[in-house]
Amino acid sequence: MTGQFNDKYMDQLESWIGTGPKIFTLLYQITRDGCNATTFHQKCENQGPTVTVLYNQQGSVYGGYGSSSWISSSGSYIKDSNAFLFQLKYSGTDQCIKFPVTKADSAMYALSSYGPIFGAGHDLVTFKDTVNSSGCYFALNGSTNFGISFNNQGLTIDKIINNNLNVTELEVYSITDGHRKNTPTQLHQPWRNNPEWNDKVKYLEKLTEYIVAFKPSGKLGLSDVRILMLGPVGTGKSSFCNTINSVFKGRISQSAPCGVATSGITIAYTPYEVNVRSGAPLNFRLCDTRGLEVNQSIDSFECNYLLDGNIPDFYQFNPVAPINPDHPLFVHQPKCAEKIHCALFVIDASTMSDIPQKLVDKMHSFQKLVNLKGIPQAVLLTKVDLVCQDVASNITNVFTSKKIEAAVDKASNLLGVPRNHVLPVKNYEHEVQLDDNISILALQALNHMLRVADDYIQVLQLKMKARNVSKENADEW
Repeated sequence: MTGQFNDKYMDQLESWIGTGPKIFTLLYQITRDGCNATTFHQKCENQGPTVTVLYNQQGSVYGGYGSSSWISSSGSYIKDSNAFLFQLKYSGTDQCIKFPVTKADSAMYALSSYGPIFGAGHDLVTFKDTVNSSGCYFALNGSTNFGISFNNQGLTIDKIINNNLNVTELEVYSITDGHRKNTPTQLHQPWRNNPEWNDKVKYLEKLTEYIVAFKPSGKLGLSDVRILMLGPVGTGKSSFCNTINSVFKGRISQSAPCGVATSGITIAYTPYEVNVRSGAPLNFRLCDTRGLEVNQSIDSFECNYLLDGNIPDFYQFNPVAPINPDHPLFVHQPKCAEKIHCALFVIDASTMSDIPQKLVDKMHSFQKLVNLKGIPQAVLLTKVDLVCQDVASNITNVFTSKKIEAAVDKASNLLGVPRNHVLPVKNYEHEVQLDDNISILALQALNHMLRVADDYIQVLQLKMKARNVSKENADEW
């Protein structure tokens, strides 16, 4: 008898665990083994990392992961900084949310007369002693109190488990390193066609030539377009600037400071100019800015000012005193060239499920501003090599990978952006030499942004023409 935990769920758990492909082995299943605490401990103790999964009558799927072994005890906490609770489905609809541990010392609780217990309080108690089936379900005699040792991401218990512990199944799987058999990560057909990649040298040249030749169309007198990059701390905004700069310099370059820091490395609004090897500038600016955080980052007012060109180049953000129209550096009459022509939301594909809901809400509020101004937007999906091992070994697998397709779908749903505006990339991070395939993926994304930015400029010109706004008054319009 096999378990209900399917490949899609396993892929999601692999992504959350973040240490490569895993093999899931069914240890315990209440419909097969009985809902009995003694049986659970006999089958699941000292097995290393495990995942406990519950399925209820309403079509919800949720549970908990622990990297530490279950043990027999008269009552003791198991420390585990890698543990997390999760939701995979709610009332029949896929809803993948990770609830990370906040109190590692009380992540798991071992008690011989109970099944799996997670957290202090406790966040999730599955069952005690023996629970018999009613015929259709098991009315578990445990309890839930999400939010004690795990971050409940603002969800109430009814939005996670439908406010009941009547389950049709409970399973525990051991998790070990390795590839699952007969579960290919590759599709037979690509989910996004890219036939020109077959001749990568020629294709890279073609993309490079287009971008070098790009100039904003029309009569606004723009010398370049501005692409504003917005996204959580650590998603790779600055790294993307460096990746594009590296491609055109013909060597690995780091013009934008990047690295690991709690509140991010970037603290200023910096419109990066990209130059070809001769030193000539290209006609676009990648505008890097402070990474988004729940409590400290740019707010909706500052985002609005960025979009409208009110914030000067190289302005250093002050989280204690946000810029406002009374600030001496505030640009009251920005030129059209200083305004934003494309908004790019940068998301880390490997940690997308960990984004706090408050941060998602902040990005949605920024999107409303972008939409009100008619500015086009896209999503840059970074670190795709951390999501799929096949892509890590060969970046050309990105458009045939089921995992990357699923990540694109998830990003599309998260921000409400069409799938063809979600652009997967891998930045240059540990490489010391250029790789044509990494460069192609980055230039494809940049090419898309330049096209939509140019479309936006053409629409602006049509509006100006309809309202009899002259070129000389374009900056004021």
